[in-house]
Amino acid sequence: MTPWTADELARIGRATELQIASRRRDGSLRPFVTIWVVRSGDDIYVRSAYGHENGWFQRALSSREGRIRAGGVERDVAFEEPGAAVDADVNAAYHAKYDRYGPGIVGTVVSAEAARSTLRLVPA
Repeated sequence: MTPWTADELARIGRATELQIASRRRDGSLRPFVTIWVVRSGDDIYVRSAYGHENGWFQRALSSREGRIRAGGVERDVAFEEPGAAVDADVNAAYHAKYDRYGPGIVGTVVSAEAARSTLRLVPA
């Protein structure tokens, strides 16, 4: 795996939304889904606002790889479950970036259920 460049981290981190697609078994990409994205340190994270059972999230868990597009960056990535150790930092990043949309909307990505559906995007 190749690390994110400083430019990629900055561009993805500034992007309001990210498009994410998991890979099928045959290597082709599923359709892209648009979601919110945050940067915490040198890592990029996404969460399923609609919970752990959401279709795109389950497909990402199953395939463990895909592609993302955000801020003019397009990269193949691996999907990793980072565990609860990152929850506070990722919650803070979501609040800092998206609180302007109001507590009802931000609450969908900072809830305990959303935290269960956190993925770290690791560049391939």
